[in-house]
Amino acid sequence: MKFEHVCLESIGYSLAPQKVSTAEIEQRLAPVYERLRLPAGRLELMTGIQQRCFWPAETLPSDISSQSGRRAIEAAGFDPQRIGMLVHGSVCRDQLEPATACRVHWQLGLPPDCLVYDTSNACLGLLNGMLQAATLIESQQIEAALVVGTEIGTHLVNDTIDMLNHSAEVNRRNIKLAIASLTIGSASAAVLLTQRRISSTGTQLSAMVTRADTQHYQLCHGDQQAADQHAGRLLMNTDSEQLMAEGIETGHRTFQKLLAETGWSRDAIDRTLCHQVGMAHRKGMMDRLELSLERDFATVQWLGNTGACALPSALGIAAHLGALPPDSRLAMLGIGSGINCAMAAVHWRGIAVGGEPQLHDWIPDSANATWHLVPSTAGLNNKW
Repeated sequence: MKFEHVCLESIGYSLAPQKVSTAEIEQRLAPVYERLRLPAGRLELMTGIQQRCFWPAETLPSDISSQSGRRAIEAAGFDPQRIGMLVHGSVCRDQLEPATACRVHWQLGLPPDCLVYDTSNACLGLLNGMLQAATLIESQQIEAALVVGTEIGTHLVNDTIDMLNHSAEVNRRNIKLAIASLTIGSASAAVLLTQRRISSTGTQLSAMVTRADTQHYQLCHGDQQAADQHAGRLLMNTDSEQLMAEGIETGHRTFQKLLAETGWSRDAIDRTLCHQVGMAHRKGMMDRLELSLERDFATVQWLGNTGACALPSALGIAAHLGALPPDSRLAMLGIGSGINCAMAAVHWRGIAVGGEPQLHDWIPDSANATWHLVPSTAGLNNKW
């Protein structure tokens, strides 16, 4: 779908304070590693993830989503009473009902005529929310929308480690089904979209396209396992190799739609933000799409797989670091288990950013410094 009247006004993001290295994860997995005689270092070698970050286990997604939402609103200097839609789009929610968006709406003091709900679609929830918001903005039903979300990976990683160490059924073959769960990290993001006529940035959301290859729905399942003494334990089984292969093909087909919808050529795309679940997947996707890996901005190597918040938070971090040149074309390439795909085309002119004041405290010295590709540009309206 093409858009002529939708702009990205600001992004707010929040990062979790507890940094956990992949080496630490493997140390906790020592019982199963020793039993199966697995070599240390294989997890980082397979995923390219050096660390991930966690909030305390008792953290409510709505609290962090409210913080990110407030950062987005304040960075833009935008009147919250003009926001006509709030979508909470992450996998993680406070509870099944009411919608987590309700508490975020209340904490942010948004107007009572604001449309408020949750939308969940694996790693695509926030991108789907952006599409829904853009559709209403384009049709002039509302003039602004806030799409937020928070992923808290603490429970899934801890429960997976506990299961692997204590289950007698784990062997060298089926342990692969748990690898994706050990890549999970935490992050939060909020995207403020407005009608073009009231935008102060002019960063235009030009188009979004989607595709559903749901014949592959069985390749990744996450749920609470209600079994014996581990009732309520959160676990996920993922055929990572097949999911990656099929996901890349779905991404390729969706990217063809994006090029057709926008009229862009590959060479016209200045920057990309690829689906952030692992470095091998990132390289495979960029190779299949015939896009330059050097033009892609990645955070997965030091934040882990942060689900639906990965692309929006990476966009905010890239803007914060000055890694996106002004007056450029940006493609956001999202994929989620199911398999679903959503991609967005953006004419980038800079946005307001509300993020972590000491961002570099989260970035390991050894991380792949993709942001150094472009010098920091003070002309962008970046505030944090």
